[in-house]
Amino acid sequence: MQKNTNTEKNKTAPFELQALAGGGYNTDVDVSPASVSTLDRWLARKLLGLLAHPPFSVVLWNDEEILTSTTKPLVRVHIHDSQALHQLLMNPALHFGDLYSVGRVQVEGDLLSFLIATYQALKTAPPFRKLNKAQTYLFNINRPRLNKITDSRDNMHYHYDIGNDFYEGWLDCEAMQYTCAYFPAPEMTLEQAQRAKLDHVCRKLRLKPGDRVVEAGGGWGGLARHMAKYYGAKVRSYNISHQQILYAREKTKAAGLDENVEFVEDDYRNISGEYDVFVSVGMLEHVGREHYRELGDTIHRCLLPQGRGLIHSIGRNKPELMNAWIEKRIFPGAYPPTLREMMNIFETHEFSVLDVENLRLHYAKTLKHWLARFEQQAEKVEKTFDSAFVRAWRLYLTGSIAAFNVGAMQLFQVVFTRGANNDIPWSRKHLYPTNESD
Repeated sequence: MQKNTNTEKNKTAPFELQALAGGGYNTDVDVSPASVSTLDRWLARKLLGLLAHPPFSVVLWNDEEILTSTTKPLVRVHIHDSQALHQLLMNPALHFGDLYSVGRVQVEGDLLSFLIATYQALKTAPPFRKLNKAQTYLFNINRPRLNKITDSRDNMHYHYDIGNDFYEGWLDCEAMQYTCAYFPAPEMTLEQAQRAKLDHVCRKLRLKPGDRVVEAGGGWGGLARHMAKYYGAKVRSYNISHQQILYAREKTKAAGLDENVEFVEDDYRNISGEYDVFVSVGMLEHVGREHYRELGDTIHRCLLPQGRGLIHSIGRNKPELMNAWIEKRIFPGAYPPTLREMMNIFETHEFSVLDVENLRLHYAKTLKHWLARFEQQAEKVEKTFDSAFVRAWRLYLTGSIAAFNVGAMQLFQVVFTRGANNDIPWSRKHLYPTNESD
């Protein structure tokens, strides 16, 4: 197993905590009890007003509670110094995550309930949306990072190369799937649901022995091994995460599948060869919408005339940038597309979309499993990294549950083929060979 050999570096690198300190997020500011001015109270009410007066209160650093909603607060948000309050007003979407991570903003009560309430409030909060749009387009504050080949490698290293042992602590123990599971039965374990997802993908692709498969963004190799072991496919998997590639190769060799599965440490744009099947699970979010036609060109170049493909991606119902804090601290360069935007991959070369499925609630359930396992490992993670890292990941996972629960995020699986390919199924019976459709 490939272990993380950069632990000391990773104590700060994953969330740029040195940059946080330099940017006013450090915990060395004066957070001792101080007087609260009339302006501070007005700013706190203004902050709640930006969120359309949600069902929670703000508790200032002198323990004074500000509440603008007429309902009993679900939670209380403690702001520990005036500078934190000012930063929240300047850009709440970006600064809340950083301030929460370093402990200068705390949530008293259930974090998930708070984040769901925030998402719901934002739906009726035009002042916040206007502020966010103005910051993005006038001051370039919240725009995503680039995804050219060198940028993509840096972005992937930032998130995925922080240590395989970290991810092993809370992902499923069989295939290390860091993508949405599939729960045909809600009571399934995470391992069962991830195995069901792998089969669901393979059935949608109608894999058969001898199929040549190219995978873009293979993660730790779980899908590639599954396709080879259970469906007899020959797989070439491209990935730019060095640690994932090393892990995938080791696991595949140990399983005796290395003659049928090859892992290539390279960008999807450099895929070579011709294949019966193209598959990408959880990579499109990192491609960037300005590169969708480029991805389409790659698929066109490598897919045989009777070829078929599947893209599995987080998405949205309308075009919108990723949350500024998530994009800056967790997934640099990430952008979840709408279905309309995904069509830029297919239209230029006249690929036909055969099937679209939305697994939104499946992802919310997957994230709940991840969060529960992450919390079990929190003490160990804090020793490896630090407390800010733990709080940041807790916020990221909990916020993602909230986003999928309220419909702010979707999970699309899109099956496609060449436009002239008539070798396509007449029904969806091949997807449900057992009682999964009940």
